Amino acid sequence: RVIERVNTLSAGGPGWTRPSYSDLESAAHAMIEEEAIALGLTVTRDAAGNLFARMRGADPQAEPLYVGSHLDTVAEGGAYDGQAGVAGALALAAALRAEGRVPPADLVVVVTRAEESVWFPVSYAGSRAALGLLSREELQARRVDTQRSLADHMRDQGYDPEAVATLVPPPPARFLEFHIEQGPVLHMAGEAYAIVTAIRGGLRYRSARVNGVWAHSGAAPREGRADTVVAFSDLVMAMDRVWADMLAEGADLTVTFGRVDAASAAHAMAKVAGKLGFCLDMRSSDARLLDEADRRLRVEIARIEAARPGIRFDLGQQSRSKPAALSPAMADFVARGAAMRGDSPRRMLSGGGHDAAAFATAGWKSVMVFIRNWDGSHCPEEGMDFEDLALAVESVHNSLCGEGSP
Repeated sequence: RVIERVNTLSAGGPGWTRPSYSDLESAAHAMIEEEAIALGLTVTRDAAGNLFARMRGADPQAEPLYVGSHLDTVAEGGAYDGQAGVAGALALAAALRAEGRVPPADLVVVVTRAEESVWFPVSYAGSRAALGLLSREELQARRVDTQRSLADHMRDQGYDPEAVATLVPPPPARFLEFHIEQGPVLHMAGEAYAIVTAIRGGLRYRSARVNGVWAHSGAAPREGRADTVVAFSDLVMAMDRVWADMLAEGADLTVTFGRVDAASAAHAMAKVAGKLGFCLDMRSSDARLLDEADRRLRVEIARIEAARPGIRFDLGQQSRSKPAALSPAMADFVARGAAMRGDSPRRMLSGGGHDAAAFATAGWKSVMVFIRNWDGSHCPEEGMDFEDLALAVESVHNSLCGEGSP
């Protein structure tokens, strides 16, 4: 019900679009506030607009358990990325209320802002703000569709970027995030949920360009062309070989060219393309491997430029997110509750970035529970079975009530 309610909010279709720090994201947060208040939780927000809904535990000195995710989406995204994690957190609180149980420690439902870095070139902006990790420079990052700053968008939604810059974060505690896998492993294996042990970091070039020479498509001979489409194709194939080579060397790595734009007003059927834009996203659980992939990228660019006079690549600004190792103690915490159900969920790596990475980087004992999904992610076809989410929530409920805290 919560997921269906939130998904009535979208800028249009296909799929769902709720930009970070938009009226739609704020409206989704307001819906969760209503749900939390109905459960008797105490709701607060920080200066960045992150929502915290607290259920008091039996021992006020015990380490709280924060559970949650985000409600912003990519453009034309899916129904469950983020939403499932928030719904799972509320379901956990609702189960405790329905049973008349008091958790051993405070349970805090968390709804973060601006997790999807497609809108601002900043990873986990909301959760990092909550944790005191968002810099003043990052508050000036521009949203891709409006070209207005993150600080301006915070103000528009009633929050205080000046206070964010000096925010005192809560003391490190425990954080758990339910999230769809966004990959095929669990679906192919026929497994409902899994425990995540680490989250890949990323190295990105969001606004890279290839510059060449415009020419007439019929008059310019093959030799001597500075065709940006051909040069870019060379780079795509070269980096695919680099990726294969590094995998053969035992590296954990993904390489993705996610956007290609050669369709500016200057382009036409009768032209050799003189400009092309693209983005590049490389991910690994090892920051050193990202450095090595970046080094090989630059070697390939130099080779292509030397072979194709008139071609120049401009990678633009680089952005990064750090790989994050999650808490073995929290993984065991989830596994104990799963065992009480007779389950033995696999432990696996997360290829996508998530708020749990920010909490882990800030010294929190963090874990993720992946939910099986299919038909891709970050797309309207994104699929999930509510029963799988319920099984994962039940396992955490068992851990919380049956065996206590790690």
